[in-house]
Amino acid sequence: MSLTVAPTKILTKNLGLVEYAEALETQRAIHAGIVDGSESNTLLLLEHPSVYTAGRRTEDHEKPMDGTPVVDVDRGGKITWHGEGQLVGYPIVKLKKSNDVVGFVREIEMALIEACREFGIEAERYCDRTGVWIRQNGRDRKIAAIGIRVAKGVTMHGFALNVNPDLSYFDRIVPCGISDAEVTSLSKELGRDVKISEVIETVTRHIHEALERVSI
Repeated sequence: MSLTVAPTKILTKNLGLVEYAEALETQRAIHAGIVDGSESNTLLLLEHPSVYTAGRRTEDHEKPMDGTPVVDVDRGGKITWHGEGQLVGYPIVKLKKSNDVVGFVREIEMALIEACREFGIEAERYCDRTGVWIRQNGRDRKIAAIGIRVAKGVTMHGFALNVNPDLSYFDRIVPCGISDAEVTSLSKELGRDVKISEVIETVTRHIHEALERVSI
């Protein structure tokens, strides 16, 4: 594990490959510390071994039909998949506006959109569909998912940017409860194998800028 303090008030921890349950416990510990003032605002960056997670709005028919395990979590949104090749970020920060969850999500969306643009991908927001989308050639493709929880004015959970994952895992579910769109990745859109190491610095920079605007 390597720790890096960026020249901002956000501490970044690059954790590598971490089991989902372990990362959730780490989030909870940092969240409690930020609430009581013993921890700094923190951004966790990592990958997970293959796992499905279901937010509070997930319906039974949106889960895998083949008995694949699903972890129920207390974030917003519906079901999604995490796995290697996906850059997951958990910003755990104290918000300036403690109840402005929508505003926080929009900042994360824009940060990821700007990061995608640096790689030549024109991503965008999509009406009421949370996340980052590519809407070209008559096909809607989701490249990043976002699910947030705010408790006591401090955020948990976060975003997942598809860099070079095995997208077939999304075929077993209704990703984020949206049945009329596809899931894509940086590698698929660019037609080459993009590594996490290529994008992590760019993503970190844009996420930091967003978190600086919304956190205290």
